[in-house]
Amino acid sequence: MSLKNVRLEVMQFLEKDVASLMEKYLIPIDKIWQPTDFLPNSEGDRFFEEVKEIRELSKELPYDFWVVLVGDMITEEALPTYESWLMDVEGVNQVGEEQNGWAKWVRQWTGEENRHGDVLNKYLYLSGRVNMREIEITTQHLIADGFDIGTDRDPYKNFVYTSFQELATYISHNRVAKIATQNGNKQLGKMCKIIAGDEMRHHHAYSEFVERIFKVDPSQMMMAFHDMMKLKITMPAHFLRESGNKISTAFEEFSNTAQRIGVYTSHDYVEILEKLITRWEIDKISGLTDEAEKARDYLMKLPARMYRLSERIKIPENSYQFKWVEPALIR
Repeated sequence: MSLKNVRLEVMQFLEKDVASLMEKYLIPIDKIWQPTDFLPNSEGDRFFEEVKEIRELSKELPYDFWVVLVGDMITEEALPTYESWLMDVEGVNQVGEEQNGWAKWVRQWTGEENRHGDVLNKYLYLSGRVNMREIEITTQHLIADGFDIGTDRDPYKNFVYTSFQELATYISHNRVAKIATQNGNKQLGKMCKIIAGDEMRHHHAYSEFVERIFKVDPSQMMMAFHDMMKLKITMPAHFLRESGNKISTAFEEFSNTAQRIGVYTSHDYVEILEKLITRWEIDKISGLTDEAEKARDYLMKLPARMYRLSERIKIPENSYQFKWVEPALIR
């Protein structure tokens, strides 16, 4: 049987548990928070006062902070790209009445993630600190350009990717929340904190998917983990570009900014890898093929190698001038 058919068979085997996993990790729509819970009430008498308060508090936050918040928001807003990618994964059937549990998972997960971009977008608009039109152009470019995360239609690789990426976004949103709170913006801090909570919940879900696959197809799951880490995890916003630029350094500069203010660093990347190795008990998995054993050895040695490499990375001290954030607005 081909690897593709084995993966499809495993996905079909695991699908019987997807409904219970949705109950465990996803929150019913009528119970989960919504963006308006954290934004001024446009129907209320205090709407303009609340907007004014947002604008005043926003003045206390530095340029690099706004760059990171914008980059995080754009990443979240590009969700249509991620949903269409996951809907094409082997074992996900989205066709009409025959849609399976995996398709339902992707749709409900997408619905939860969609709120993140919504709330951040509205907050940035009300803050008066950013150039929304430039941000909107970048977001449209990111969706229109599409992306390739190196997983093809392989569910094993896709679940490694989402396990990693959800934890990375948790770290980023959680650190942004702390910076906002430290600068006296408790409402923004609370908003980013609750987004981070969603990301951690989703991380645990995708990590459990991988755990279950390790139990039924350990060698090929190990190979998928190895292949993804050898390739390196490509962040969703890797192809960020600003207006007028076909080839852009926007993602590199955004990453430099996030690293400079400690929101997401090269050390965080390695720590996530270590957490996944520990969570999936890579060192204890038995019954591996010779090829998978070699893949395990590679994975176990990789963090130490990557730490050494990360020590050599030099981050520019000066901020890159993004079109998204105009220094004149940051007083």
